[in-house]
Amino acid sequence: MDPVAFKYIAIGFMAFAMVGSAIGVGNIFSSLMEAISRNPSAEDKLVPRALIGAGMAEAMGIFGLIVALMLFSS
Repeated sequence: MDPVAFKYIAIGFMAFAMVGSAIGVGNIFSSLMEAISRNPSAEDKLVPRALIGAGMAEAMGIFGLIVALMLFSS
């Protein structure tokens, strides 16, 4: 197979990083809403931790996008 074809296949696989990131962020906020509904007084402690976790999960998707763009430009 042509090396250029492998490059485009790898770029396609990088989309899984973004899909995984979206699923992870959805799970984080789903769990956050469930925890707040069970114990509303814990909201002040839960929200900052959920935002940090969502940021870390979203960073993985952004890293996947950057790798895909780097492969695409080379």
